[in-house]
Amino acid sequence: MATERRFHLLNSVRRAIRTDPDKVALTEAYTVLSETVVVKILDLALRIGESMFAVGASAHDATFAIIRVARVYGLTGVHVDVNFNAISVSYHRGEDDWPTTMIRVVRAASPDYAKLQRLQALLVDISDGMDLDEARLAFRVIRRTPFLYRPIVVIFARALLTVGVAILYDASPVIILLSFLAALGAAFTQAGLARLQVPLFFSQIAGGFVITAVTTVVSALGAAGIPPFVAVEPSIIVASGIVLMLSGLTVVGAAQDAIDGFMLTAGGRILDLTMQTLGVVLGILIGLELSRLVGISIPLPTDAIPFGSVVAQIAGAIIISVAVALFNGAGMRIILISAVLSTLAILAYSATIAFGIQPGGASAIGALLASFIGILTARGVHVPSVAVTTAAIVPLVPGTAVFRGLLGVVDSDGTAEGMLVGISPLVLAGSIGVGLAAGASLGLYLGTPLRATLSGVSKSRARLRR
Repeated sequence: MATERRFHLLNSVRRAIRTDPDKVALTEAYTVLSETVVVKILDLALRIGESMFAVGASAHDATFAIIRVARVYGLTGVHVDVNFNAISVSYHRGEDDWPTTMIRVVRAASPDYAKLQRLQALLVDISDGMDLDEARLAFRVIRRTPFLYRPIVVIFARALLTVGVAILYDASPVIILLSFLAALGAAFTQAGLARLQVPLFFSQIAGGFVITAVTTVVSALGAAGIPPFVAVEPSIIVASGIVLMLSGLTVVGAAQDAIDGFMLTAGGRILDLTMQTLGVVLGILIGLELSRLVGISIPLPTDAIPFGSVVAQIAGAIIISVAVALFNGAGMRIILISAVLSTLAILAYSATIAFGIQPGGASAIGALLASFIGILTARGVHVPSVAVTTAAIVPLVPGTAVFRGLLGVVDSDGTAEGMLVGISPLVLAGSIGVGLAAGASLGLYLGTPLRATLSGVSKSRARLRR
């Protein structure tokens, strides 16, 4: 009897430590679906994921959407591969059948937050039991929906962004107007190049050049003593244009893809971000060098241009976030949330600066707060988190630091010491950029599990009420 007890005790310990292969099922129960139905399901899932990725969603969100649609209609074990410009999906029904594999190329990634919001709503409808054919029809309607705003509205919204930047620095009405006109010229130039299908890298060069050319003319008029331009600070005009040129960069998306493990996609987005930034830098450098050759100099500010009063900071941040949301095709709900988050981000930045924290760290804290609150509130108000987070952190883009660094490089005497003095503002700009990316990514990392927990609690309460 004692031997039998010891044997049962030994088996219990063994089961607690090791798994028993005889207790594990070696087969899976597959839903019996015809090949035609499988193709329809995979085609719908792939097209939804590709459309979401093309209009601004992260690689993780696109992958999750594909798997979610396939599972709803009975396909489990679907393999999805997302890289920077293509998405593939494969499903194997069994050993006796060939796998069904599809691939779609993401030809042009352009943010369209209103369409992304509709696609996420379609995912909810599919999860709630929408018929397959009805879902395919609903997707075709969403796919053919045009951009929410007309091109002229997008151009003026981009120019409006520079008004917000100028107000952020508490600029005079003359500088605000000049910043708007310079940005309007750059926006029309880039829109014309886009219609000619010129690559974005060269479009960024052209936009940066136009901004610098307008600033050079303003500086020359001020040096000649013409009344409206005498006391104008040209650095704010160029800084506003730099923020405009860099406002469309996918910093949040690249950081989120890197955190989620999509390194190839994150690397592609980071390289794209780098090339667009280099385009702006080249355009400004070309404009500064040409102005120097014709004998027109833009005065180099000795110190960094500080933000204005708290009221000016809030007003400028709200205008910038609204402008970013508008030219990314956002609806009214996204615009309002972006305005609130941008206010929180700029206040957090200013508060941390007041405590003596460096701009890079302060930018990280502001981006962290906006990203964290954005991902928590996005699900409840049914908006894409990437939309509100991106618009909220644009006011923190270091436009003045970039311009001071480029101007210092052009005006340096060619010595190593002169180059180091000129490059130091660029190092500051780089630290701020890293801080924005780190803060946004950390906010997403911290907010995602908390959002899932809150969602689970709300679902449990809903079931208890029934």
